[in-house]
Amino acid sequence: MPIFLLISRHSPENCDMFNEKSRKVTLELMGKMEELLKKHGVKLLGGWIVTTEHLGVYAFEAPSFEAFQKLGNEPEVLATSAFETYEIKPAISFEEAVQMLQQAT
Repeated sequence: MPIFLLISRHSPENCDMFNEKSRKVTLELMGKMEELLKKHGVKLLGGWIVTTEHLGVYAFEAPSFEAFQKLGNEPEVLATSAFETYEIKPAISFEEAVQMLQQAT
């Protein structure tokens, strides 16, 4: 299954720790995240937050880009774009990269 890295950033003034509106939107999304992931067949592999840089990095596994995109178009997810910017990068596992190298020889 394809893997997607999502990199999110927000400004200090939009930080959930200090901004009541963004905190409310984020908590609403977190409360529905499991349901939304299941709805679209997407799995959250992990997530990491760099608090001092207002940066989040998340890894997802999805059946397709379209399924991942549909998840991103859910109203609860779209609401976070008022406070966050996102980059999405398709990725492969280390094992898949090794296989590609072995096949290239």
